Amino acid sequence: MRTCPFAIRGTLAFHGNWGKLRRVINLRVIPLVRSRYLLAAIAGIVLAISFPKPGIAGLAWVAPGLIVACALGKKGWESFRIGYVAGLFHYLVSLRWLLSIPYQWRGIPLGPAAGLLALSAYLAVFPAIWVWLMIRLRGPVVSPAWSWLTRTGWAIGGATVWVGLEMVIARLWTGFPWNLLGASQYQLTPLIQVSSFTGIYGVAFLIVWTSLSLVSATGLIVRKPAGRTVWATEMVLPMLTVALLFHLGFRSMGATQASTRSIRVTCIQPNIPQTVIWDSTKDDERFKELLDLSEQALTNKTDLLLWPEAAVPKLLRYDEATFHAVTNLAGSHHVWLIIGADDAEPRLNPRRKREADFYNSSFLISPEGRLMKGYRKRSLVIFGEYIPLIRWMPFFKWFTPIESGFTSGDHAVPFELPDLGVKTSVLICFEDVFPQLVRDYPEPDTDFLVNLTNNGWFGEDSAQWQHAVSALFRAVENGTPLVRCSNNGLTCWVDAHGRLRRVFRDANGSVYGKGIMTDLVPLLGEGERRMPTFYTAHGDIFGWSCVGITVALLIVAALKRVKAATPVSVN
Repeated sequence: MRTCPFAIRGTLAFHGNWGKLRRVINLRVIPLVRSRYLLAAIAGIVLAISFPKPGIAGLAWVAPGLIVACALGKKGWESFRIGYVAGLFHYLVSLRWLLSIPYQWRGIPLGPAAGLLALSAYLAVFPAIWVWLMIRLRGPVVSPAWSWLTRTGWAIGGATVWVGLEMVIARLWTGFPWNLLGASQYQLTPLIQVSSFTGIYGVAFLIVWTSLSLVSATGLIVRKPAGRTVWATEMVLPMLTVALLFHLGFRSMGATQASTRSIRVTCIQPNIPQTVIWDSTKDDERFKELLDLSEQALTNKTDLLLWPEAAVPKLLRYDEATFHAVTNLAGSHHVWLIIGADDAEPRLNPRRKREADFYNSSFLISPEGRLMKGYRKRSLVIFGEYIPLIRWMPFFKWFTPIESGFTSGDHAVPFELPDLGVKTSVLICFEDVFPQLVRDYPEPDTDFLVNLTNNGWFGEDSAQWQHAVSALFRAVENGTPLVRCSNNGLTCWVDAHGRLRRVFRDANGSVYGKGIMTDLVPLLGEGERRMPTFYTAHGDIFGWSCVGITVALLIVAALKRVKAATPVSVN
């Protein structure tokens, strides 16, 4: 067989140019592979995929350690930049569902992309601070010369700072406590029972403590490979703590007594596309579809019917046809309704005629067709329900589809169903991701919480799952079941221990589709009052303690920096 001359020439040419190619690889590729920034980006992505979806929860236990390991051996602002890159990639990946918002300029999601970049750039500052402080406090490397106590203190200090920064994220500029680290562990039900004492932040503390202990253990193994069990000294304390909390969690779950009463709750998931919600010409059409779906659901007996946020297209209290349709539905079927609808109130001293404040609201309708109570959402979504600084920066409105904003409510409102002996309280949209807010809602005789939400903004993506698993922790923190009725997922209910008891799926198995979910939700016994959890009664004592320690550590780091910059005087 003769060899093709073109193949020979190609082979000779390759060998002749290999030296040049190898130099290019050495100059370009190898430094990139070895780059701490590339490794930090990968570590950030690892952290992102520990959240739904895909939600590989075990990665959360190694990701914080990987992030800080990328900065070992570096100092100052370089460690900050490495942490920032990790945080940026984490948020760009985990919040990618923002690109699904159906608001585009010439087919390009310019506004959503700008929002994703801006939000990720802001949130990335916090992991950057965390990495910088971890490196600053104990030097550039985890040294085997440190005592066990020092290394353990470094790991516990890192967990404390992480919690302190999450507390700030949850509050600064109205707060954005989305995908707090503990939420990644929603399936470890026994472990997350610690949230009833510490809030969700206690779970994050355990994860970061364990992850940093792994960094110390790995460092010792690398430097002392002959000591095969040297890692055990680093891991024994966090592992024993996690094991103990698992045991206590199992005991807590096993001690719960079965309820003697229940209520049949029916949730309507209409799956209304957000573009249809924005199109006022389709208001009557989508409202009719909602009524038809409700009539279908009420062919079976139920006690309470729920509609999601933004289900009613017109102002309930001001549009006569809408008001009669809703109250007639309740009256004709003799059923309680809790529905999501906008509301308005004329201003006391308007600058212009017919000026009013608008509210994202929910209403309670009695089986006799009377409007009993209303609740106004307290925590509004930035750029989704209000535009900040619009008077001074009017160009902000170009990046959002809303034309005007809502006014926030100022207090929780319990909804009572006296003939059923039931009491509940309503949260709207992402209010259920705020630990410090939700603890205001359950009272000792509150049977369960209700969340009405509309995630139709984000199509069919991971936002629905991330929202639901964050809300799940509010049930654990307050020891109170939570029923969620959503426009397009997740419609579900969660028991007081954070177990997803029922998740709606349509005929195709999708959580996003149109349909009906009916289930029995347990109630308190007749005259029974729920014992408040430590978290409900006392709030974020653990979290604020971590904030205080974090501030102290920042002061120590600043003093070290000043001392290092001060020249030593020579007498």
